[in-house]
Amino acid sequence: MSSDFLCPNEFIQLGEKLCDTAQDVILKHFRQPLDIEGKSDDSPVTIADRNAESAMRDLINTAYPDHGIVGEEHGSEKLDAEFVWALDPIDGTRSFISGHAIFGTLVALLRNNQPIMGILAMPVLGERWVGATGHKTLFKDFRGITEATTRDCAKLSDATIATTSPHLFKEDEFPKFDRVRKNTKMSLFGGDCYNYGLVSSGLIDLTVEAGMGVYDFLAQVPILTGAGGIMTDWEGNALGMYSDGKVIAAGDVRLHQEVCNLINQ
Repeated sequence: MSSDFLCPNEFIQLGEKLCDTAQDVILKHFRQPLDIEGKSDDSPVTIADRNAESAMRDLINTAYPDHGIVGEEHGSEKLDAEFVWALDPIDGTRSFISGHAIFGTLVALLRNNQPIMGILAMPVLGERWVGATGHKTLFKDFRGITEATTRDCAKLSDATIATTSPHLFKEDEFPKFDRVRKNTKMSLFGGDCYNYGLVSSGLIDLTVEAGMGVYDFLAQVPILTGAGGIMTDWEGNALGMYSDGKVIAAGDVRLHQEVCNLINQ
């Protein structure tokens, strides 16, 4: 990530506006009758996903017509632009259509293919993490605004790990993940993007996932980094537009290194 680049406040403000706009659309459909369609990868999609992303794209194109966009529902445009937005209006559609409150909206902004700003918003819970290069990550909820800070956890044997589902790992990936999981103190399943916020706020220590699109993980990189954590691919490389969708997010760099070593042994 471009740590020497100070993300302008106007970009952060637009990112928050995108989340507010998506929330207005999504909550109209939450726990309401919905037509559920299947995408080519067998994942579900609804009018809430599509309409929310369309509204977000309209705002970006009005404010910054020269910026690019990549989104889960409506593809990509101007990916060669200096600034590109990555949008996932509903991360956790299965939870959303099942009436669970644990789903989120992800907004990332990339500069030259590296994430410089990210927002993780939980529409039903009213919680939000905002991270950007040159800024401390902020956590916002009904109590106000505080700085998000990861907790110290130097050893995997002391760590709590969370991942969305063991079924999201390919056959050759699961043994590597499970090798990590078996060495932790406690493991949790479910949560989708919410897990990254919990790592950023020092409530859990580690998230390991695979099989994600760029819109699923780029927003979390500035959030984790600005909270004192680290987020890379499984080889320890920085994440960007062309990463492979396998990620490690840790609150402590020492824990991250142990996980990297264990995955790649």
